[in-house]
Amino acid sequence: QVQLVESGGGLRQAGGSLRLSCKASGRTFNRYAMGWFRQAPGKEREFVAAMRWSGGIIGYADSVKGRFTISRDNTRNTVSLQMNSLKPEDTAVYYCAAAEIYSRSSSQWDYWGQGTQVTVSS
Repeated sequence: QVQLVESGGGLRQAGGSLRLSCKASGRTFNRYAMGWFRQAPGKEREFVAAMRWSGGIIGYADSVKGRFTISRDNTRNTVSLQMNSLKPEDTAVYYCAAAEIYSRSSSQWDYWGQGTQVTVSS
């Protein structure tokens, strides 16, 4: 089992920045791919960014590429999402996730955090 706890959500104006963090505990953190997904009201959960446990493969959704950066610290069992140039359409609940295999499909991820709200005003 892997337990994930997100933090760092909040309210920002468009153009602002926010940094989300996810603390993992339980099984060996550095063996899992780590990712971020988001879900806006009335929409399906969508892929935002993810990286393999080694950091060798990093993927971003086209909608956040160039604005968001995912990183991980295996010594501290944390993964972060730096979000810059925020847009109102980034408003959603953001979820941290862990999986044995890297994938852009939410159905392939094994463990989920409780989510943190990000709201971007225009």
